[in-house]
Amino acid sequence: MNDRSSERPGRPGADEAGAGLEQRLRDRTARVAVIGLGYVGLPLLRAVVGAGFDALGLDIDPAKVAALNAGRSYIRHLGDAAVGALVASGRFQASTDFDVLATADVVVVCVPTPLTRQREPDLGFVVRTAEAIAQRLQPGQLVVLESTTYPGTTLEVLKPILERSGLRVGSDVFLAYAPEREDPGNSDYAASRIPKVVGGADARATALATAFYAPMVERVVPVSSAATAEAVKLTENVFRAVNIALVNELKVIFEAMAIDVWEVIDAAATKPFGYMPFYPGPGLGGHCVPIDPFYLTWKAREFDIATRFIELAGEINTEMPRHVVGRLALALDLRFGRGLSGARILVLGVAYKKNVDDMRESPALRIIDLLEARRARVAYHDPHIPELPPSRHYPELAGRRSVALDAATLEAQDAVLIVTDHDGPDYAAVVASSRLVVDTRNATRDVRAYRERIVRA
Repeated sequence: MNDRSSERPGRPGADEAGAGLEQRLRDRTARVAVIGLGYVGLPLLRAVVGAGFDALGLDIDPAKVAALNAGRSYIRHLGDAAVGALVASGRFQASTDFDVLATADVVVVCVPTPLTRQREPDLGFVVRTAEAIAQRLQPGQLVVLESTTYPGTTLEVLKPILERSGLRVGSDVFLAYAPEREDPGNSDYAASRIPKVVGGADARATALATAFYAPMVERVVPVSSAATAEAVKLTENVFRAVNIALVNELKVIFEAMAIDVWEVIDAAATKPFGYMPFYPGPGLGGHCVPIDPFYLTWKAREFDIATRFIELAGEINTEMPRHVVGRLALALDLRFGRGLSGARILVLGVAYKKNVDDMRESPALRIIDLLEARRARVAYHDPHIPELPPSRHYPELAGRRSVALDAATLEAQDAVLIVTDHDGPDYAAVVASSRLVVDTRNATRDVRAYRERIVRA
């Protein structure tokens, strides 16, 4: 990695600073720092290095930094080979020392933006990161926020913090928002294939952010402002949340009518226009869809606007784990004349989506918590998550380990509850060895034998 001093001569004007940065972006001599090396930051680092830039990866977790510098990955769909290639490039280094920010031309923030227990935005990670940047901010730098948040965050939260440095956004440094659009585990859409939306604090910042991302993606989509870019990200995820809530409500309605909602959706999807299939499940998970709508509803209250439609969708999706537990309890009662208390339940799949090792906001955690509140004896199996990681809302579940998925384990259960439909398990074998299978994902759709043991939820 090139060793460039952090010292910069004088304080250039906006035009001079912008022109210099734009030239370094175009000739790939700019140095890029990415803060937050998780499911968003690590793929971005790969794209940065792949475009020919020197890259600094910063994280407060020393274990992540040590793993990356040793060429090891901690994210399943980005394996050791991908991380090893970063190290072998000679253009990457990971660190916990934020002082290296002073040597960067571009600083990209990819830190979490969770919710509080009261479902209000928690910008603690963003604020602390902005404060760390401000302490080391240099004239001519471009700062880009990628973390999902409400419209106004970039200018109302980040800008004032950065300007505590004495440097002015727009005249000394540049600020933009470019929402991440990662879909972990989706091999059809690598980061380079997903168009990048960018919106700056001003036109110059938008142009510089566009020049930064252009070598990494097939298409950059500039918009008129940072707030517009923030709204784009929320709109994408509100769209998903509302449509998933609709099919979750339809599932409950059709269950009462003894109609298979999955068959209905598959048949409706044959219409070549005016319909897009969404599928029900045990609740929402992941880093965006369960959280982002509440960022918008919170911000809307500032303008005295009620977001009834979005909040109703949130209520429906949030209620799904409780609905699943209720369906499981009813199935145990009707099949075996017993309740959940003392019942042995195997939760099959705990990641928030199939074929990933990502537990963020997984509905499985809520389901396990609800089951154990009713004194069920719960174990889990997940081929991608050998041990439950710490979580903000369910710390007591951390450290539990996945059990074997074999005939002996299955036969010892009162019921198997399929929460995540990973491709790995043999669902026919699961059904054959189980007394009762409650399927929330239609994972058993192709199983032909012992179908009387399967209940949809």
